[in-house]
Amino acid sequence: MDPFQQVQIGNTGISVPRLGLGTAPLSGMVLGDGLYGGTAHDEAVKVINRAQELGVSYVDTAPLYGAGRAEARVGQSNYSTADRDSFVISTKIGRVLDPVPGGMSPEDDPDGIGDLVAVDSWTRDNVYRSIEESLVRLDLDHVEIIYVHDPDVQPYGEDQALNEAFPALIELREQGTIKAIGCGMNEWQMPLKFIQRFDLDIILLAGRYTLLDHSGLDEFLPACIERDVKITIGGPYNSGILARDLSKPVTFDYEPAANAAVEQARRLTGICSVHGVDLKAAALQFVLAHPAVATAVPGAQTVAELEQNIAMVQQDIPTTMWADMRSAGLIPDNAPTPE
Repeated sequence: MDPFQQVQIGNTGISVPRLGLGTAPLSGMVLGDGLYGGTAHDEAVKVINRAQELGVSYVDTAPLYGAGRAEARVGQSNYSTADRDSFVISTKIGRVLDPVPGGMSPEDDPDGIGDLVAVDSWTRDNVYRSIEESLVRLDLDHVEIIYVHDPDVQPYGEDQALNEAFPALIELREQGTIKAIGCGMNEWQMPLKFIQRFDLDIILLAGRYTLLDHSGLDEFLPACIERDVKITIGGPYNSGILARDLSKPVTFDYEPAANAAVEQARRLTGICSVHGVDLKAAALQFVLAHPAVATAVPGAQTVAELEQNIAMVQQDIPTTMWADMRSAGLIPDNAPTPE
């Protein structure tokens, strides 16, 4: 499978490669039990620069990631000076960032932003504010894709998204300010409501269609195909369980993994091993085989992890491995797999 193959996003005029770069792990934020995140400034910029050198032409970020640090690190990378037509950037609205009283100043911060705190908001005014401030941190004059981020985390989030955020983004798309809009969430139920109500282009679905979690398969992904909505797969390793040594503590959805999930991952690993396949290769190629899926954006904390992700998409996988996973009841019969 070619990680750099471009997939068109509807009639937006933009395309994304099969493999992009997710920047949450590069933001310094620590999720779950600490096994995910925490990358320092210099290493983060080094990873992002290496992605640009290798030809990774899609980078996903968000104000939430490290309270602005992920965006700032992208802005200090080689992407900010590269040919602007050579890559696609997505960021998100749903959090605005305020200075922490008494916190570190921008002048004392290697990221140049100081200590900020994220405040949940999906209002029209904060859509505009969020995008403007993201562009400053990214050191860019535009981004191609804007996702409405996690409106399920607050009881008022869905109403604000429906009544304010999406209408504002639709206006910006009609004006040509942005090319594509959607939402980025760790569930499929609310995104299903959104695509049924609005003409959306792309959904970042995190963790709900993976080698381990197939919950988005039967209802959500067919609805996306019907409406020509493309999918970006976030969290293809389910925050670590599909990419780490299972003899040690691992995370699933940013929390310590339950025994049942670890056992299922071990069974998947066993079948991969029989066929000489890395579990990470199976995890990435499984999600990319679905016709609704345009791209996957795994995170990487080091250059080695970044380069390994690219190699995992390129690894040859025999079709018999997928057949064995089906026979073992580990992947659904109706889940597409690579030819």
